[in-house]
Amino acid sequence: MPKRIVIIGGGPAGNSCATNAARLGAEVVLVERDVIGGAAHLHDCIPSKAMIATGNARQFLRRVMRMGLAEVGSDVDLEALGERLRTIEGRLEAQTRTLLASQRVDLIHGEATIVDAHTVRSESTAGVTDHEADMIVLAAGSRPRIPDWAEIDGDRVMTTRDAYPPNTVPSHAIVIGSGVTGVEFVHLFESIGSEVTLVVSRQQVLPGKDPEVAAVLEEDFLRRGIRLFKGARATAVEREGDDVVVQCNDGRVARGSHALLAVGSIPNSETLGLENAGVETDQGYVPVDMNLRSNVPHIYAAGDLSGRLPLSSVATMQGRKIAEHAMGALRREHHRLIDYDKAASAIFTEPEIADVGLAEADAFSEGRKVRVTKVPFAASAKAMINDDSRGFVKIVSDPATGVVLGGSIVGRHAAELISVLAIAVTNGLTVSDIHESLLVHPTLSEALSDAAE
Repeated sequence: MPKRIVIIGGGPAGNSCATNAARLGAEVVLVERDVIGGAAHLHDCIPSKAMIATGNARQFLRRVMRMGLAEVGSDVDLEALGERLRTIEGRLEAQTRTLLASQRVDLIHGEATIVDAHTVRSESTAGVTDHEADMIVLAAGSRPRIPDWAEIDGDRVMTTRDAYPPNTVPSHAIVIGSGVTGVEFVHLFESIGSEVTLVVSRQQVLPGKDPEVAAVLEEDFLRRGIRLFKGARATAVEREGDDVVVQCNDGRVARGSHALLAVGSIPNSETLGLENAGVETDQGYVPVDMNLRSNVPHIYAAGDLSGRLPLSSVATMQGRKIAEHAMGALRREHHRLIDYDKAASAIFTEPEIADVGLAEADAFSEGRKVRVTKVPFAASAKAMINDDSRGFVKIVSDPATGVVLGGSIVGRHAAELISVLAIAVTNGLTVSDIHESLLVHPTLSEALSDAAE
């Protein structure tokens, strides 16, 4: 008899698990209450990158005179931009539905609640149904965190999901939070024509990232006229007529037309009925082992709910690994457990930032002996052609073996270029493997070979 798997949440983790488990012979039910494809993915990740692409295009038009073209002006049409975002979301959701249908996944658009350790109840327009399950997969995602000192109105005081796109182009946007999401919004707002103030609770943007990488971004922000309130923690957001006022704990005050909160997320676990199955949580997250199992062995958690790296790529991989484990497909020679330390990530600012594996600062703080090589894009012919020589490639390797341990890239197309280093880190390749590869000239990727030399 086929194994029955019920998945709660249709984001990257849930969809990946559903399609892979179905291919391996499982009967799969997937319950999603919001958008098929995941709210965090289709309401946060994808629209933010689409809006950034629009802002980048506008910034490019500012630079065309240096490239031999007459100056071209361009204002942002928010109505057209909103339609573009809806079109992209619609296409991606349709593709996901088609894929699930092709694998005969029973897709239910509704709410899901765990009744007991082997039963999930779905409530939809079709009615209430109890689904018996051999395995249950929790992939319900997360939502923006709203601190108690902020009252969100979705107009002038926004979370990220209120800003795709905003109702108007802010004349002065105050971004609270200097992590990945915060700095992406700083770039986005400035690139579409807003003045921007960034409230930075630490002494550098992107806390936890390579200080040299953060310094490049800070320098670019300052060059673009962005105000940085470093070492300031927001304590209140208030509306004063058409203005928004942000109070900080050090007495500084930021006044603008809009404020956007980018202060993290919280897991969507409180309404799942986890207590009915004895599933343990930690601040709303579900702790998991190396195979993504909760304390109840046949109940798994993936994506944001698992408390691991909140990346769509990681969630997709987690979903596949759960399917393989649940279906007993682990004897395959190619199967690997997920090594989160080797996950590549990117920040879609301008310039882009990407990294993978061991960071230089972490290596030194741990007392590890490493070799660090860095090549600036200023030495790249392609960067000169692009009229954008900002940034660098940095490779961290083992001095004895040459094995690539990690790396950082700052510059145009860094999110694409990091894939080379990600493959090297994952597969234990050496700097010689990269340097001996015949790359295309002229390209930005040549900097990878130069840094590996």
